[in-house]
Amino acid sequence: MKYNLAQANIAQFKAPLDGPLMKEFVDFLEPVNRYAEESKGFVWRLTDDEGRAASYIETPFKDEMMAVNISLWEEVDALKNFDYGSVHSYFLRNKKKWFDLGGTSLFVMWWLPEGEIPTLEMAKAKLNSYERNGATSESFTFKKFYDTQGKLLDFH
Repeated sequence: MKYNLAQANIAQFKAPLDGPLMKEFVDFLEPVNRYAEESKGFVWRLTDDEGRAASYIETPFKDEMMAVNISLWEEVDALKNFDYGSVHSYFLRNKKKWFDLGGTSLFVMWWLPEGEIPTLEMAKAKLNSYERNGATSESFTFKKFYDTQGKLLDFH
C-alpha cells in the first residue's frame, strides 16, 4: 500500500488578519500557497470554497484568531524541501512576528493511505494526540519521525 504524508499546524495570530501587523503575512499567503501547490510532491491543501487558505474556514478549534494549515505530500522530502528549501522558510524563521508562540502552537504529521484526504477533525485529533503523548507512529514531527511501517527514523 502507498501512503502520503499529511501535516497540520495551528498557531494563534497576534492580531486580526486585516490589521497592519499581519500585512506582510497576508500579502504573501496566496503566493506561498500557490508555490506549495506547484511544488514537486504536493498533493492537496485545505482551502475554503474560494480556494483561500484554511485560516478563513470555520474550524473545530472555535477561534477566529487560530491559524490552521493542513496539507498532503507524496513523501517527507517533498514537504521538507517546501518547508525549509523555499520562500516558506522565511515565514518559519520569522513566525514570531505574526504568531503568539506562547499560546497554542502545534505541528504534527501522520501517514494516510494514498487517495485519502485529511479532515479538520482528523487534524485536531492528531494534534491532540501529539500534545498528550508526544511523538508516536500515529502522530509525529521532523524531530521524531516515523516511516510508514511505524519505525522511528533519525534525520540528523
